[in-house]
Amino acid sequence: MLAYISWHSPAGDDTPAYEQALERFHRSLAHRPPSGLRGSAVFRTAALPWAAPGSAGRIYEDWYLLDGWSSVGVLEEAAVAQGHTTAHHAVAALAGTATSSIYRLSEGSAELSRARVAVWVGRGRGHPSPTLADLLGDGMDGQTAGLWRRCLGLGPAPEHCLLAGEPSAGVSATRLPAGWEATVSEREVLWHG
Repeated sequence: MLAYISWHSPAGDDTPAYEQALERFHRSLAHRPPSGLRGSAVFRTAALPWAAPGSAGRIYEDWYLLDGWSSVGVLEEAAVAQGHTTAHHAVAALAGTATSSIYRLSEGSAELSRARVAVWVGRGRGHPSPTLADLLGDGMDGQTAGLWRRCLGLGPAPEHCLLAGEPSAGVSATRLPAGWEATVSEREVLWHG
């Protein structure tokens, strides 16, 4: 399973209108889902170092769960096609900065609604990639948490993301390999379907 993730912020100060437009777009996709879309969610979170550069404070994180690579193209076409174009253009008209990446589920659950915490794990230049055991260590509940690995960067983004109810011991600073760091992001579900 793949997840297309988009981080973005509104261009202006009209946060309520931006959030309403986001919800309408996600509801539109849920009502008439393109082939291969397993669901989507949008979260409100604090600014992240790589996400929506230049945005101040809060950003939004959209997750689109997809069957595979062909579903990425189908979603891209469907987002601006009849049935979704009005909702998509409403968000685009209010949007400011944005970046995105595609991640693959490595282990655990793809359930998004229970994941109130995202732990983004990245490595510094010149540091080797760890194994999953190096990252997870202990504490991840595979029934309620999921480990995602970036497979296509469409902008800057960390290599791994652990979605969980709370950070596990395996991604604590004392457990990560040298040169790696974790950014814990608490998220609020704005919409899930």
